[in-house]
Amino acid sequence: MEGKAYRILYIHGMGGGADSRIPAVLSSMLPQSVPEGSAGAEITVRTYSFDPAEAAPVISEWVRELSPDLVIGESLGAVHAIRIKGIPHILVSPSLGAPRYLGLLGRLAVIPWVRNAASKAWRPKKGDRQKLVFAPDLLRGYPSHGKAALANSPRMGSSDSFFAFFGRKDHYRKSGVVSLKTYRKYFGDTFQIYDGMHFMEEEFIRSMLVPKIWETLLGGKS
Repeated sequence: MEGKAYRILYIHGMGGGADSRIPAVLSSMLPQSVPEGSAGAEITVRTYSFDPAEAAPVISEWVRELSPDLVIGESLGAVHAIRIKGIPHILVSPSLGAPRYLGLLGRLAVIPWVRNAASKAWRPKKGDRQKLVFAPDLLRGYPSHGKAALANSPRMGSSDSFFAFFGRKDHYRKSGVVSLKTYRKYFGDTFQIYDGMHFMEEEFIRSMLVPKIWETLLGGKS
């Protein structure tokens, strides 16, 4: 192989972490699909705080450290990814409606049984995963986090590159947590729909996400 070795920063979703499935699959698939003229691509995924006020500066530091050529944001992690400026973005099942819902949950989380119910409903898998703490003040910080992300959208004047994938059978689309309408409003028609669920299946990672990664990294030449 020759040419540039690319760096990709992957921002996992709610309850995900350094051992999340999609970046692990990508790490195994990308070396098998390296186009001529490239020295490959390396994915970095790290676990960050569920508190957006704590996570945002940490992720900014990762960007300064890694100087990535591409950022990929999955689900709620897409909100963090969008906030990163000056780098091409690929979003998988972007949960642009989640900050609003989490903010509303923050109003109810003052009630102990609500916090307990939320903790049982969203329980991360074992491993290096994001710890979910449904504290009222933490949750009430999510709406401003969502607004900060949308401020870096083409509708608001951003010249950054964005492309998103949405699952046709994504159950979060019914509630508006994942909203194609909101995405189109702020980012236009830069998206593709795959015939799967919220958490992109391996067949679509291989047939759609991997080619889009190389197309983006190589400036449309893959």
